[in-house]
Amino acid sequence: MPKVTVGGGEIYYEETGAGHPLILVSGLNGVGRYWQPQLAAFGERYRVITYDQRGTGASDRVQRKFSIDQMAAELAALMDALKIERAHLVGMSTGGAIGQTLAIEQPQRVARLVLCSTWTHCDPWFRRLFEARREMYRQCGPELHAMFHPLWLYPPDYVNAHDAEITEERQKAVGSAPPAEVSIGRIDALLAFDRRADLPRIKSPTLVIASDNDYITPSYYAEAIARAIPGARLVIPRGGGHSISKTRPEEINRIVLDFLEAAG
Repeated sequence: MPKVTVGGGEIYYEETGAGHPLILVSGLNGVGRYWQPQLAAFGERYRVITYDQRGTGASDRVQRKFSIDQMAAELAALMDALKIERAHLVGMSTGGAIGQTLAIEQPQRVARLVLCSTWTHCDPWFRRLFEARREMYRQCGPELHAMFHPLWLYPPDYVNAHDAEITEERQKAVGSAPPAEVSIGRIDALLAFDRRADLPRIKSPTLVIASDNDYITPSYYAEAIARAIPGARLVIPRGGGHSISKTRPEEINRIVLDFLEAAG
């Protein structure tokens, strides 16, 4: 199991393909396996790196307090360990917040930036949703959260077509879940995130994607991000829900690859 030492802990990572580095950064669950629907297509053209964020998956679980700044710094440290000076970055949800932060604080590290199903700051909608999710972890642990999670991630058409698969996912999620304190700490980091004032500093060519029926991060966040980042391109596909890279993989893979290929 390949791991690197970062920030007093360890990060588990995987690589596939060859070419210009492309790093895929996951959402709140933090695990690299989320990107399975993208690996074959992206690995044909790029050196694709996925990783488990600290506190999740096969990475260390010693932390209890988190911030998006710290997560971005750990991504930069992972790049250093893998001798990657500059990479394309695709960030999903929490990964999009990490991508925003890295592109702001260390712009030389990000060639092209894709922000998918992410948000700008903790407005009342975001606060109410994530405070409720945090309280679910605090009072009930991961079991109840895992029951609700697919209803937030996926639209009804996907749930109806993948019921057995989602049940299996839920069982795996409970079995491999980190301590509730880790999930609570990661949610605290999301609630504290706000980079609106810094978005105009992003110089990397940027693609912003959000479905028109994303329950967790409605598309108005994507619209605000695209307005704030100079020259950003906005794409709002119809349907797909929050996890659109999983529910509409062929469409999202094409959109992302077309954008990355424009770099030459």
